Amino acid sequence: MTDPTDPAHPDTKLTRTKKSWAREGRFLTGRHGRLDKERLPPGQHLVKNWPVLDLGLLPEIRESQWRLDVKGAVEHPQSFDWSAFQAQPQSEEVTDIHCVTTWSRYDNHWKGVSTRDLLALVQPRADAAFVVLSSYDGYTTNLALEDFAADDAMLVHSWEGRPLTPEHGGPMRLMVPHLYFWKSAKWLRGIEFRTRDQPGFWEVRGYHNRGDPWAEERYSD
Repeated sequence: MTDPTDPAHPDTKLTRTKKSWAREGRFLTGRHGRLDKERLPPGQHLVKNWPVLDLGLLPEIRESQWRLDVKGAVEHPQSFDWSAFQAQPQSEEVTDIHCVTTWSRYDNHWKGVSTRDLLALVQPRADAAFVVLSSYDGYTTNLALEDFAADDAMLVHSWEGRPLTPEHGGPMRLMVPHLYFWKSAKWLRGIEFRTRDQPGFWEVRGYHNRGDPWAEERYSD
């Protein structure tokens, strides 16, 4: 597992800028909670396109090379190649997505493997409480197990009826729509179930450990 504090992680302009946002509390409105029938979280604005944000690296992963390892505090660890992943039960969802940089996009059509179907396969142990995700570009992020197990969370390979493009995390990424989208790791290569939490790349750089858009959990306290 990549160490998110490792200085080998790229120190890009985007990384420096977002760290300064965390220090300044940029974009915070102070309006927490969801109003009746309100769809757009506080401080967000709608976009029609899908902005591209990453660490400045764009790994090119062929389906023939792709692999996903699921390990840690589970009864049945798995290692999927592309054909084995595609052989899992396939699901479809339509969700909104919300980025910590203040954009939101409504009604995204996804296809992939439900995280609940993955959980049924690997059977997390009773003491498993967290999930750490690792990506092909060295990125990591962490989730509480109950967030990873949300009923609309998926490992997605298609968006709007087409294969997920590399700039958006293809061939496969996580999609957890009820949290800010930095939690939905692109280019996913590893899922580790843990008994203790392990903050990831942005979480150790001033971003909130959970990232609920409706509570405006953009940054650490």
